[in-house]
Amino acid sequence: MKEGNDMKLMIASDIHGSAYYCEKLIEAYHREEADRLLLLGDLLYHGPRNDLPEGYDPKKVIVLLNGIKEDVFSVRGNCEAEVDQMVLEFPIMAEYALLSVGKKLIFATHGHIFNKDSHPALHPNDILLSGHTHVPVCEEHDGLICMNPGSVSIPKNDNPHGYMTFQDDLFQWKTLEGEVYRTYRWENE
Repeated sequence: MKEGNDMKLMIASDIHGSAYYCEKLIEAYHREEADRLLLLGDLLYHGPRNDLPEGYDPKKVIVLLNGIKEDVFSVRGNCEAEVDQMVLEFPIMAEYALLSVGKKLIFATHGHIFNKDSHPALHPNDILLSGHTHVPVCEEHDGLICMNPGSVSIPKNDNPHGYMTFQDDLFQWKTLEGEVYRTYRWENE
C-alpha cells in the first residue's frame, strides 16, 4: 500500500442491492488501482422509496463485496440492518468514520443523520462526506466542504452512475466507466 498522500481512496454510495452495478464498481476499483474502497452505506436493500435497481440481487452483492473485504470500510446507511452485518464480512454499522488528512478532517457518513443541515461540530474547510441523496455534490455550507459521490445504482436528477476518488488532495467524480466529470482540489493547510 502507498504511504501518506500517495494513498488512493475510492468513495462510493448507494449500491442498493444491484449486483449489476456492484460488479461495475468493483471493475472500476481495480481499474483505478485504489488502495481502499470507502462505502457510504445503503449496500444491500433498495429501500421503500426506490424502484428496484437493475440487476437487483443482494445475495450476489454480498459475495462481491466480501470478495474484496480487506480493502473495504463502510458506514451505515438508513437501509442497513443488523442482519446485513451478519452476512457482510467487514464492519458496516458505524454511523460515521473520521479520516485525518494533514491538519484537516473528513467526516464520512451516509447522510440521513448527519448532513449539511445537521452536521457535527467541524472546523472550517473540513469535509462532510455523505451519500443518501443519490446526487453528486461539492459545495461550501457553514464553512464546511460538503461532498457526495452520487449513487452507484440509482442516481437522481439525470446524474451518472458513479463514484469519487481522492488522492493528493484532489477529489474526482467519475462515471462507472472512469470518465471524470467534476474535480475539486482541497486546500488542506
